[in-house]
Amino acid sequence: MATIRDIAKITGFSITTVSRVINGHPYVDEQKRAAILAVMEELDYKPNKIAQKLSSGKTYNIGVIVPFVNHAFFDGILNGIMEEAFAQKYKVTLLPTNFDRKLELEYLEEFAAKGFDGLIVITRANHIETFYPYMEKGPIVFCENSTGTAVPFVAIDLVGSVTASINYLKEQGVKRLGLTLGRSKRLSCNSVNTIAKAKELFPNFSEADIYWDCIKAQDGIPAAAFFKERGIDGVITNGDEIAAMILNQYPHGTAPIVIGQENLLISQMLHFSSVEFHLDQCGKEAFRLFQERKQEQIILPYELIIRE
Repeated sequence: MATIRDIAKITGFSITTVSRVINGHPYVDEQKRAAILAVMEELDYKPNKIAQKLSSGKTYNIGVIVPFVNHAFFDGILNGIMEEAFAQKYKVTLLPTNFDRKLELEYLEEFAAKGFDGLIVITRANHIETFYPYMEKGPIVFCENSTGTAVPFVAIDLVGSVTASINYLKEQGVKRLGLTLGRSKRLSCNSVNTIAKAKELFPNFSEADIYWDCIKAQDGIPAAAFFKERGIDGVITNGDEIAAMILNQYPHGTAPIVIGQENLLISQMLHFSSVEFHLDQCGKEAFRLFQERKQEQIILPYELIIRE
């Protein structure tokens, strides 16, 4: 198997010059580059990618911390991240936590040990201050609204969308508002903001009308039973698949007004209102902040799509 030394000997150029050509260094005479490339092709020389990465100090691998996969919201952001990453010749390593704080810390330690060039955190299990020491090791970008901190983030405008959704339900004459939210053991920033906005805009809203731990589509079945029992006539859900499952549990013409999220195909087929968050754009912007080492804080616009 040919080595750099073999190529240098045949071409008469230094090992340093050959190495620069192999690694795509721009400051090499074009005649020298052509001669070295020709010999590399003749010898069927294949650069050692691992050695190249070690030499450059880069892994060309970005880690993405995510609670779990196969979830429309997270998948939407992941699609954007992967599209940009692949275009820039980066690998993407998914780091699912299932909201396990200890596991998330293990991923952070792996990052600190140079396992990844950077991290994108779609949703975190630990307090954001836990990430601060690790941000000295390399870029970490968040996909949650982290206003009030100095961390870079790209987030959906959840507060704006909840405000628009509640105002629409009030206009439709809704008397009792229900919500579906995710994890109940440790409230996310999104849940806290949603509840605060519901209390502000819907004076009769009660936290007793929240169906918690609603994450997967099947969770919409017990959620519907919960809302039926409580006489809820308007529901803001945390996902189109959950919204669709809730609506499916009601006899025709008896369902509350339900608003979903993500504007998936199912919301169009079943003709219920939803919020378009442009999740792929969130992922693309997050990767850009990582790659450019930018400290920007971005909140993306939303669109409330009303289907009556």
